[in-house]
Amino acid sequence: MELTANDQGEQVVVTLAEPRIDAAIATRFKDTMREIITKHRKPVLVDMRSVQFMDSSGLGAMIAVHKAMPQGVHLTLQDLTPDVMRVFRLTRMDSVFQIKASGDQQEMTT
Repeated sequence: MELTANDQGEQVVVTLAEPRIDAAIATRFKDTMREIITKHRKPVLVDMRSVQFMDSSGLGAMIAVHKAMPQGVHLTLQDLTPDVMRVFRLTRMDSVFQIKASGDQQEMTT
């Protein structure tokens, strides 16, 4: 699984270089993200521009990561591709997650 975490002071930026978050990598993704959250204990921004596909296992892993965040510490998803954004909209998870486009200071409108 291709994932890098960069501590930028106020937040950790996680860059996913995977084209898919599906059953094949969902557990590794979830476990790695939990390690990052536990180690840094600060807001996390996940750059998802490379992710072209997400299935229900990937969405479940993302929800588990969201739930693992310490209280009051935010998880933000950035640069979702149209197909991945569609998964979040269809499941109404776009109202649960903070989602933004690259360079936006505000949350994406859905």
